[in-house]
Amino acid sequence: MTTDEKIPGWTYLMDMDGVLVHEEHLVPGADAFLAELQESGTPFVVLTNNSIRTPRDLRARLLQSGLDIPERSIWTSALATATFLHNQRPDGTAYVVGESGLTTALHDIGYVLTDNDPDYVVLGETRTYSFEAITTAIRLVERGARFIATNPDATGPSREGSLPATGSVAALITRATGREPYYVGKPNPLMMRSALRAIGAHSEHTLMIGDRMDTDVVSGLEAGLQTILVLTGISGRETVEAFPYRPTLVLNSVADLVGRTADPFGH
Repeated sequence: MTTDEKIPGWTYLMDMDGVLVHEEHLVPGADAFLAELQESGTPFVVLTNNSIRTPRDLRARLLQSGLDIPERSIWTSALATATFLHNQRPDGTAYVVGESGLTTALHDIGYVLTDNDPDYVVLGETRTYSFEAITTAIRLVERGARFIATNPDATGPSREGSLPATGSVAALITRATGREPYYVGKPNPLMMRSALRAIGAHSEHTLMIGDRMDTDVVSGLEAGLQTILVLTGISGRETVEAFPYRPTLVLNSVADLVGRTADPFGH
């Protein structure tokens, strides 16, 4: 497929932080962009590697920012991880280091959460990592539990600066055990494919909008999607040249798509 062809009915996948919002603040034009998608009946999913919140919690957070996004249109690395585990080992057991977004997703697929010889150690995002919980995770991995992590991000943003994220804590467990986790979230294209399956969409007619070359764009590419990099987050225009791959399109923000969501490439 080339972007020169007439494509009927795009589906949109998009990152949340850096694309639609910054912390609790709306990216200018994001509300108009989403309103256009909703008014035209264009399918879309908002993706996030953050596994802390449930889709219901994220919907409430986005509403406070001025964005009305239904729960069914929110896909988190916790949901992707739960889908992966359900497909791999239905009705399994897991020791979880994470918060409600992850524990709820695993409960919903019928997983039992336990520290007694679990099938998996599942590491997600949390703001309350404890030495005791990490020690338990290390010992369970040493005893043979399979090591899964929701996403590889080493740091996350805050108003005061960087926060250690899932990838950093995973590195600690890896250093102690010699076992690398399997990361389900971006840049694993599995995250994109599970989101597409959740809404019955096809990669050939789907766009991925993100603010990071090293997660959003590469995972979109590897999942067979057209990709749009917006410059309202991590990666700048000069960053594009540092990578061996390129997005299909670079835009200042999603506001540039208002009025052209049916034909984003202007053909």
